[in-house]
Amino acid sequence: MLLALRSLLWTVLLPGMIAGYVPWRWFGISQVRPDLTKPLDLLGLLVIVTGAALLGTCIWEFASRGRGTLSPVDPPKELVVQGLYRYVRNPMYVAVSTILLGEALLARSTALLVYWGIFFAAANVFVILYEEPALRRQFGDSYVRYQQRVGRWLPRKRAP
Repeated sequence: MLLALRSLLWTVLLPGMIAGYVPWRWFGISQVRPDLTKPLDLLGLLVIVTGAALLGTCIWEFASRGRGTLSPVDPPKELVVQGLYRYVRNPMYVAVSTILLGEALLARSTALLVYWGIFFAAANVFVILYEEPALRRQFGDSYVRYQQRVGRWLPRKRAP
């Protein structure tokens, strides 16, 4: 129960702020009224829902398999390499990116697209300078082997 509450708290504070509150408050998402007869609105909503589903799946994997949360201060105790983590090492960032891109499409907002670019650049720097070295220290050779098999942002073509 405590792990579920911690996961919920960090979900609200991190992706909730980045992909929820900031676009709602500062990029006009609160003013968007989707028109389900417009293909771009439908596509934007589909992309947002897909990103949210991916994010929820990742948070579940971290809690159920890793016994931790998405927060760097409350990370999983076990290396999570199942589920979406079989395909990319950072599917949560990919999920948040997907949500932001869907919101930019729905709002037809260039400013939100720029915000996504800043988010993705910052996430990349954070992953390379902090997360990957921390994971190598925590999980050692098992994380190094995982890095060699699984791409950071895009799935790698697997040998037949």
